[in-house]
Amino acid sequence: MHVAANILIVGSLIFVAHAFTGLFSRTRIPDVLLLTIIGILLGPVSHLVKPENFGSVGPVFATVTLIIILFEAGLSLDLDVLRGAVRPTLKLTVSNFVFTVAGIAVTAHFFGGVPVQLALMLGAILGSTSPAVIVPLTKRLDMAQSTKTVLFIESAVSDVLSIVVAIGLVSAYRIGQLHIGAVIGQIIATLLIAALAGSASAFLWTALLRRIRGLENSIFTTPAFVFVLFGIVELLGFSGYVAAVAFGAVLGNIEVFHGMPVMRRYLPDEPITLNETERVFLGEVVFLLKTFFFVYVGVSIRFTDSALTYMGLVLTALVFAIRIPAARIGLDRNTPVRDASLVSIMSPKGLAAVVLASIPVEQNIPQGTVLRDTTYIVVFLSIVFTSTLSFLVERTRAAGFFALPFRGFGREPSSKTASATAAD
Repeated sequence: MHVAANILIVGSLIFVAHAFTGLFSRTRIPDVLLLTIIGILLGPVSHLVKPENFGSVGPVFATVTLIIILFEAGLSLDLDVLRGAVRPTLKLTVSNFVFTVAGIAVTAHFFGGVPVQLALMLGAILGSTSPAVIVPLTKRLDMAQSTKTVLFIESAVSDVLSIVVAIGLVSAYRIGQLHIGAVIGQIIATLLIAALAGSASAFLWTALLRRIRGLENSIFTTPAFVFVLFGIVELLGFSGYVAAVAFGAVLGNIEVFHGMPVMRRYLPDEPITLNETERVFLGEVVFLLKTFFFVYVGVSIRFTDSALTYMGLVLTALVFAIRIPAARIGLDRNTPVRDASLVSIMSPKGLAAVVLASIPVEQNIPQGTVLRDTTYIVVFLSIVFTSTLSFLVERTRAAGFFALPFRGFGREPSSKTASATAAD
């Protein structure tokens, strides 16, 4: 009976997820928020499911979900749009990360009584934005394609920043010494080498893809190759997530590379990328993984202490207040006002924060459970804030209020970006 009940829940979740997707299309209430709430009801509220029930499978499943989401998003990137998004993406990513780390560290130390080193650790853990939330949410928002690209690339790069800096701070706490140059060098190496590995693998895969399709039941071989790529890059000490993004971006734009004389000699006579059937299948896989991922996130959230809940609320509000000046600094002035308003409320936390928050506990760092439980609360509240604010900007007169910080920005997207948005 227990197995039958579990199967019933799984099937029901899939139907509910489809209903939530339709609700999102009509009301702009994000399905990821509703799925997270279901997880909270199943976990912290009713205690029917606990994170421990998943064992080691839970973190692996969450990682697989993020890899596939990043790969699919990379496939949809337009190389010309990506080229123009590099500068604003870097400015937005760095400014938002630095402001967030500093703001959270100061607040947690002076108002939460958290020691300085641990407060900086908490800031680094919460410094990234979540691609698992950003990608599905922006797909359904009416934004220029260039703005979506900035948000997506920021979420992937900020994950790397957060992981490297947070782990560096944990190591510094353990040995009592922080090497700033080593941390910066690790960030640069992680980004560049991972991107090169992903790009080179995409060229290799496009040469093999025609032969692979001759095999029986080969439709899942491309995602399997992404898993292999991720595992190798991570084992070498670099970012498998960035490699997955680069792999998808190059594979999705292989025709562009084929048109370059310097690349033509190394590529097949006819460039091969994923066909329509493979893309539809990948989209279905993303839908299923996303459904269970956000339920798992909800199950994993802990509400153990009212004081930590209040601190989590304060830190979440601070994160979104910080996002506004970061967006002003990072975005180009020709960004449409409405797009800039949406960027300024896109600061959800996700898998990277949840995983990093467990490290201080595993390392037996004093107050490690405080960092972990506070992070879980901020992850949930940041998804709630992002979902609610995106609805207000898209569907209510409150959009005028959120546009105030961006006076002087562009009013309308160019015809090219507008048509790209409509097509998306």
